[in-house]
Amino acid sequence: MFSCPIIIPARYGSTRFPGKPLHLIAGKPLVQHVWERCRQVSLADGVIIATDDERIARAARDFGAEVVMTRDDHPSGTDRLAEVAALMPAATHFLNVQGDEPLINPVLLGQLIELLRDDPVLPMVTAASALTDEAEVDNPNTVKVVLTESGYALYFSRSRIPYARHPPELPWYRHLGLYGYSRDFLLRFVSWPPSPLEKTESLEQLRALENGARVRVVLTSDDSPGVDTEEQARAVERILTA
Repeated sequence: MFSCPIIIPARYGSTRFPGKPLHLIAGKPLVQHVWERCRQVSLADGVIIATDDERIARAARDFGAEVVMTRDDHPSGTDRLAEVAALMPAATHFLNVQGDEPLINPVLLGQLIELLRDDPVLPMVTAASALTDEAEVDNPNTVKVVLTESGYALYFSRSRIPYARHPPELPWYRHLGLYGYSRDFLLRFVSWPPSPLEKTESLEQLRALENGARVRVVLTSDDSPGVDTEEQARAVERILTA
């Protein structure tokens, strides 16, 4: 039977923004905003915050979240997710929502779960939106993705892709920080060593592409900003308090 919980990996020691999950935005920790939006997804079989930090765990329990403590040596959020997956044998799929997407659209999350439910051979799914601010195309904190005509990822990068030698015939796409996996694929994914492109770009999704996996990308009009810096946190707060 299909079962897909949402897992929110959250770690304290971000290089660019230490303590990011607990950074207050409009009076709430950043990770609480993410959790509250995930809780609106009726197709999800629960929402779990996965962390290795007691400060995050304590704050999450205070606002009512279910928490799973994980090891502190995971190289990526997906490796942390896999540890949680091992504790949930009844789950057939998992949705991994980055803990820095406080404005993520619950409708989009539901669409990703529906896609996993309706396509049993699909190993991995993610999402992207058209970039309307060309300045963001050259921002290394904004991850870009290029697609096949059938909607599968060709490549993810922090650089401008594709390079527009001629006037572009399509928009640039911003990759959104969420992933859905079948259980079997998730366990295979974390068994592979970090790949050369993954280490070069510091983008774990490239490990899937380098190992020949197909990654379906859902295009959405949701262009809600993620939070990688304090400046971006202030921008989100302005949106929430407007």
